[in-house]
Amino acid sequence: MVDRKVLRTYSMLGAQGAFFARLTELAAEKDDFAVLAADLAQSSGIGKFMRDCPNQFYNVGIAEQNMVNIAAGLAKTGFRVFAATFANFITMRSCEQVRVNMGYMKLPVKLVGSRAGIINGHLGNSHFCFEDIALMRAIPNLVVVSPVDAFEAVKVAEAATESDKPMYIRLTGKVNTPMIYKEDYDFQLGKAVTIKEGTETVIFTTGTIAANGLKAAKLLDEAGISTAVVNIHTIKPLDCEILEYYAKTAKLWVSLEEHNVVGGLGSAIAEFKATLKQSPPQLFLGLPDAYGKAGEYEWMLEENGLSAQKIFERIRDLYAVQL
Repeated sequence: MVDRKVLRTYSMLGAQGAFFARLTELAAEKDDFAVLAADLAQSSGIGKFMRDCPNQFYNVGIAEQNMVNIAAGLAKTGFRVFAATFANFITMRSCEQVRVNMGYMKLPVKLVGSRAGIINGHLGNSHFCFEDIALMRAIPNLVVVSPVDAFEAVKVAEAATESDKPMYIRLTGKVNTPMIYKEDYDFQLGKAVTIKEGTETVIFTTGTIAANGLKAAKLLDEAGISTAVVNIHTIKPLDCEILEYYAKTAKLWVSLEEHNVVGGLGSAIAEFKATLKQSPPQLFLGLPDAYGKAGEYEWMLEENGLSAQKIFERIRDLYAVQL
C-alpha cells in the first residue's frame, strides 16, 4: 500500500506534476530515458525532471512538429521517449507527425498533453484544448489515456514506461486536485474501474473532472437515484466489457468529460453503444461545440455545466421528464 503522505504529495502536485515526478524517479533507475519539451517545460510540469535529469532532457524550442520527429528517431534507436507540452500545441500542431511517426510507423513515443481541457483559463481559446481526444483516437494504433487524479497519473507514468505502444497521455486539472484513490490499486491500460457502485444511472468519466462526477453521484443518491461512477482512464482501446455490463443493468448512461461533446469519450461510448441490441439512453455532458468565454477555471466549469451541482441537476431533471 502506498503511504498516505506520498498520496498527499501527489495531490498537491496535480496530475501533470505527479506524472513527471514519477518519471524523474523512473529515469534514475534506467539510462534509456529521454524527455522532450517544446519551450514550456516548467509550465508543463517538467521542471523537476529538467533539474534532476539534465542529461535525459531535451528542449527543442517552439517546434512541436520537430519534437515529435526527434522523439520518433530516439524511439527508433531504443529510447523510452516522452514528448510533452501543452495539449493544444502537441496534438494540433503536430497531428501529421503523430499520424505518420506514431500511428503509421508504430513507434512507441509517449505524447504527453499537459493542461488539457480549459484549465488555461484567462489565456483563452487559443490555449484551451477540447478537441484532442477526437484527433488522437482517430489515429490508428494510438493508445489514448487520461488519469482521473494525481495518483492515477503516477500509475499511467509507470505503465507508459513499460508499454511498447505509441500513446497519447492527456493530463487535466490543476494542483491540489481531489484524490479519487486513497490507496493503491491494480491499474491496467484498457481496463476501466468502477469507483462507485450504483444501480440506476452510471456516469462514465475520464480525466480529473471525475471528482465532480463523484460528488454529483452522491447528490443523486441522496435524491433517490442510485448512481455508479466508472473511471474510463483508457479511452482507446475502450473497455467494451464494462459497457456491456452496464447496458444490461442501468437505466441511464452519462458520459462526463472536460472535452467537446463531439468526438470525445461520449462519442467513443456511443459508437460502441450503437452495436448493442439493447441499451439505455445516453446523456452527453462535456464542453459545448463552441468557443466560450475565458475566466477562472472553476467559473468556467460552472458556466459549461461541469460543476458537481450542475451535473447533478442535469441528470435529476432528465429523470423528472423522461425516466
